Amino acid sequence: MGPSGAGKSTLLDGLAGRIASGSLKGRVSCDGTEMSPSLIKRTSAYIMQDDRLFPMLTVYETLMFAADFRLGPISTADKKQRVEKLIEQLGLSSSRNTYIGDEGNRGVSGGERRRVSIGVDIIHGPSLLFLDEPTSGLDSTSAHSVIEKVHNIARSGSTVILTIHQPSSRIQLLLDHLIILARGQLMYRGSPKDVTLHLSQMGRKVPKGENSIEYLIDVIQEYDQSEHGVEALAQFLLNGTKPPKLSDEDVSVSTVAPTPPPPYGNHRQSEGSGKRRNDRKRLPLQTSIYESNEFDHSLRSATWSGSNIGVVQPLRFTPSRQRNEKKMQNPMSSSPGYYISSSEILPYTPTPHSSDYSVNENDYLTPSVAPNSMPYHLGSKFSNSFFKETWILMRRNFKNIKRTPELFLSRLMVLTIMGLMMATMFMNPKNNSQGITNRLSFFIFTVCLFFFSSNDAVPAFIQERFIFVRETSHNAYRASSYTIAGLITYLPFLALQSGVYAAIVWKALKLQGPFSYFLLVLYVSLLSTNSFVVFVSSVVPNFILGYAAVIAFTALFFLFCGYFLNSHDIPMYWKWMNKISNMTYPYEGLLMNQYQTSDIFGYAPNGDPISGNSILKSLNISTQESKKWEKVLVMLGWAVLYRIFFYIILRFFSKNQRS
Repeated sequence: MGPSGAGKSTLLDGLAGRIASGSLKGRVSCDGTEMSPSLIKRTSAYIMQDDRLFPMLTVYETLMFAADFRLGPISTADKKQRVEKLIEQLGLSSSRNTYIGDEGNRGVSGGERRRVSIGVDIIHGPSLLFLDEPTSGLDSTSAHSVIEKVHNIARSGSTVILTIHQPSSRIQLLLDHLIILARGQLMYRGSPKDVTLHLSQMGRKVPKGENSIEYLIDVIQEYDQSEHGVEALAQFLLNGTKPPKLSDEDVSVSTVAPTPPPPYGNHRQSEGSGKRRNDRKRLPLQTSIYESNEFDHSLRSATWSGSNIGVVQPLRFTPSRQRNEKKMQNPMSSSPGYYISSSEILPYTPTPHSSDYSVNENDYLTPSVAPNSMPYHLGSKFSNSFFKETWILMRRNFKNIKRTPELFLSRLMVLTIMGLMMATMFMNPKNNSQGITNRLSFFIFTVCLFFFSSNDAVPAFIQERFIFVRETSHNAYRASSYTIAGLITYLPFLALQSGVYAAIVWKALKLQGPFSYFLLVLYVSLLSTNSFVVFVSSVVPNFILGYAAVIAFTALFFLFCGYFLNSHDIPMYWKWMNKISNMTYPYEGLLMNQYQTSDIFGYAPNGDPISGNSILKSLNISTQESKKWEKVLVMLGWAVLYRIFFYIILRFFSKNQRS
């Protein structure tokens, strides 16, 4: 907890390994063993403030896909059983078959959406769960419901660490341990119940009827606005030096001067000891320290460059819990049931603990227990094979397309209408020079039309990219499987679009050459263009810049494709643009298919016949049959290259990390 700008999210991101290498100093340890960011990501889950979910999937479908990604090669029946149990425990039974929804589609409520986000990330039973402002944007009742479910998860065996801005008194009763920060420095740590005692030792008395935690936040803000700053309160926590009195405050000092708390480190427990140290007095504000192999996590000296987070000595976040503890009762709980243990929600797969793993030189997790007791194969970074991930992603893509058909139907309608317009405008071209010019205009317009028809992929992927970042931040699937699945999903729809357009214009314009080649050029052109647009959308931060970039490149490709200037007339220093233009190869391929023949297509003003080969020679386009197929191979090469660039951006530059 803490005021805005206190460093809550920074601390949480540092613990969760979400700060870029080089920006974070210090170390994070779990059970006394130093943890690398990659190791933490494989044993934890992180729920962000924003709920990044597919709006047209139901609650059940969303959790089932999460189970497919995270639970590995267990039976579908077991996955369904776990999802049903999770739905029940999260209080989502009534909205099981309701769409997630978004701004344009009605769906579940805000609190239910937040619980679905939590369920997606805990389906595999992580030993650590990080939540950044889980109550943000929720009303009091929904916020309490969310924290109550998180409290149940903590009682099931997971250690839960969350940031929260202004919790209600009901939510405060659910918290085990509290850390209050201000301007990156530690103001308080311990049980929420001990805040009143901490204030009294500081020389402050909580007014009657006021919440002690809220009053401490007010005190922190008072010092922050004074000349003393929050450093005075940080020093009190570190060495017991009382903060100076503020001139405009009414101080109520305790009649008994408390013994100043010892500096951090003096009350640290000896390694291997199972008892508290009793060789010196401990203030009540210090929480009990338990020695256990379970959920006894500590944060050691952490310092972020650019902000003084201070020196934070070992902090015990959550007391350890015994595996054989009895079923807990919570008189405040309104949820239908309580976890007995992690196995209640994940049967046969108890929540993994840090003591269950050993770190090898490759920094992978190796289970030290029987393989059939683990929720997924922790010896590998991913739960499924590459092919299994690709199949799951394809199933989800097709389901989303089925629920939102307007994306592809809009493209199909545009190409259909434009095909009819082109067929009626250029029908029965004349065998003269004007007829040749009309056909050239038709071919270049077709190439431009197919390029522009893929522009709507920019906002579609940018919206999906946030979901990709969230899911891959904890190794739900590979970037390579995501790239391949997206490509395969598009293939049948691109074939349908190009086939409809080709069928409409072919007969009407009396085009020559093999129809199969004409259709193939349109299809591969659409594929390479789609790959280019998807690549651009992976680079730009928002769809406005994405549209601007695509339009700019469209203009450049159009200018240098060979329609306005023949390739041999383009200045030497711009010829490279002709080679990289995505419009050059389909344009030349369509012309080759039409004019690689000695047939006469018209007559010059002087009466000389104009053959197809002479038209190609005047445009500096080869008349060789083999060159025609070379254009198709080049377009396929560009499509593959853009997908490789797309994969590289996803793999190495689309990480959910802060600098």
